[in-house]
Amino acid sequence: MNRLADETSPYLRQHRDNPVDWYPWGVEAFAAAKQRNVPILLSVGYSACHWCHVMAHECFEDADVAAMMNELFVNVKVDREERPDVDAVYMDAVQAMTGRGGWPMTVFMTPEREPFYGGMYFPKESFVKLMEVIDDVYRNKPDDVRQNVAALVAAIDTSAALRPATETPGADQLNEALTALATSFDPEWGGFGSAPKFPSTFHLELMLRAYMTTAGDAPKDIVATTLDAMCSGGMYDHIGGGFARYSTDREWLIPHFEKMLYDQALLLGIYLRGLVVIGRPHYRMVIEETIDYVLSTLRHPEGGFFSAQDADSHDLHGNSVEGWYSTWTPEEVRAALTEIDPSVVETFIDWFGITDAGNFEGRSIPNRLAARGRLDRTPEIEAARLQLLAARERRPRPGLDDKVLTEWNALFLSALAQAAAVFGRRDWLAAAIANGEFLVRELRGDDGRWFRSWHAEGTPKARHMALAADHAALVDAFTRLGEATGEARWIREAVTTAETMLDWFWDPEHGGLHTTADDAETLVVRQKDISDGATPSANSSAAIALFRLAALTGEQRYAHQADRILQLIAGQMSAATGQFSNALVATDLRRRGITEVVIVGDRPDLVRLAQSIWRPDAVLAWGEPYPSPLWHERSDGFAYVCREYSCQAPQDTLQGFAEVLTGRNVTIIDGAVAPEPATNDPDG
Repeated sequence: MNRLADETSPYLRQHRDNPVDWYPWGVEAFAAAKQRNVPILLSVGYSACHWCHVMAHECFEDADVAAMMNELFVNVKVDREERPDVDAVYMDAVQAMTGRGGWPMTVFMTPEREPFYGGMYFPKESFVKLMEVIDDVYRNKPDDVRQNVAALVAAIDTSAALRPATETPGADQLNEALTALATSFDPEWGGFGSAPKFPSTFHLELMLRAYMTTAGDAPKDIVATTLDAMCSGGMYDHIGGGFARYSTDREWLIPHFEKMLYDQALLLGIYLRGLVVIGRPHYRMVIEETIDYVLSTLRHPEGGFFSAQDADSHDLHGNSVEGWYSTWTPEEVRAALTEIDPSVVETFIDWFGITDAGNFEGRSIPNRLAARGRLDRTPEIEAARLQLLAARERRPRPGLDDKVLTEWNALFLSALAQAAAVFGRRDWLAAAIANGEFLVRELRGDDGRWFRSWHAEGTPKARHMALAADHAALVDAFTRLGEATGEARWIREAVTTAETMLDWFWDPEHGGLHTTADDAETLVVRQKDISDGATPSANSSAAIALFRLAALTGEQRYAHQADRILQLIAGQMSAATGQFSNALVATDLRRRGITEVVIVGDRPDLVRLAQSIWRPDAVLAWGEPYPSPLWHERSDGFAYVCREYSCQAPQDTLQGFAEVLTGRNVTIIDGAVAPEPATNDPDG
């Protein structure tokens, strides 16, 4: 009996008609394995995962393979996005065994949930042979199983065994990381290392901070080269906006086509910083189109944001094909643009590199790599793009993972609130407020505890207790929303959420946040999420959020907890610098110290100017006062810039405020500070 029909996860429901006797993760599955004395076969994936779909078709939809699975194992399906705590434990085990990781993940466990073997994608023939071997070993070689269990449990328990350093990371670790990143930088195509290439937004933010500190061009060139290449290649959707997960090649041309909400959030953030600091105008278009994509495609009517779009979609023959929705032939473009002047159509085809030969399995991914960094379109090209987008909307759409995840929503909310402030976009700000209200209304229980996942068809709609990463992202999102709106309620929400996080996840002995709450389900080990990956680790995200919240509220206990987080991570940084870039962002924030900017009274001009600048070390208080020393003894109509309990002279003019805030002579255009240096040249 397949037990996934009542699950709300779109990924689990994709498997509800499999002939496999699937269980969701839970006590019923573990009890069944113990009663039958058979191993658990754990399969972990997510709805937008291409190779998850391939393995499902080859193995889980096959009656003979399913019969073997049902006879030999208790089979458990997990959506890694709903249960990243479960995924992290067993992914560490797979990486310890194989030296690499990915999805789908396949793990064989004892009925006590102890892993003893695992891997990732297995084609049908290999999977059948593997199941035969696992069955034989489990029944006939129990000592081998126990030996593997002991080694793997020790390997996955390393974060729980971490002990804090006596000091927080300092300049040496930052410089080591910057040197290592500069060494791995690809000067021709941007990014770090070779194919496949990931956005690496935390690396880029470190570089951008270095540029703002030293004023040297090398870090700026690393950021600009990478941002230009990413948004020129096929990883960026030139027709519909938004970014695919990563590029399979060095040139950012061929993506894995799934689109994840968290990637939109993190890339939106780094392009926004690039626009404000470096000043390349085509980043504005990337920002606008990415936000438009999320608001039009990934937004629930009540304000939540959906998780992802699949890589695969159905072609005209009903076959599921990766990337078909987003690729074109010249004839398809001509057929779609019949209302456009033929000469413009041919210019459009050439503009986006759409050829008869194609660049992906005989079809073309639209791109601008032939003129990298030159994305600004003529009105004629833009009109044709919109018509092609309308034609694409008539194609069968990729699958939509319409669950709402707290952490990913908070990441996008943070970026959206900042973009709304920088651009002065009231519609974006309204969407950000609606998202904040949705999270508070739908994802927080009556007892004040947060949930991780929500689905409109669920009963209840909110499920799975939130993890440390959810809370850390929420604290940051609510502070950013408070800075964008001037509404005190969002700072109060940040404080309440921070207190919940510290009450339920904090390790009072060694510092840092456990992944799961004190009263959560007991897993094989209780880990701490410290390594930054596709999303920031819970602990690095919390450190940044707590430093900023301490500055906004005056509650220095938050800064002390952030210090303890960095002390916990400090000893791990030298071994793998690239895994801790967001923790190093927190380190840089601590080293700089935070500048508090307070604008008192009705001064929208001063607020607008403050919001037009990205100062990585600044927090902004304006609008409704809330409990904080920042508001003490302030006069209406003035802006105050303070640092380490010392304030500069209050300012009531745009020019004076801008120069105090930036520490330099500035040019003000339309009430905002012009980027310095400003350049339109994609080659620097």
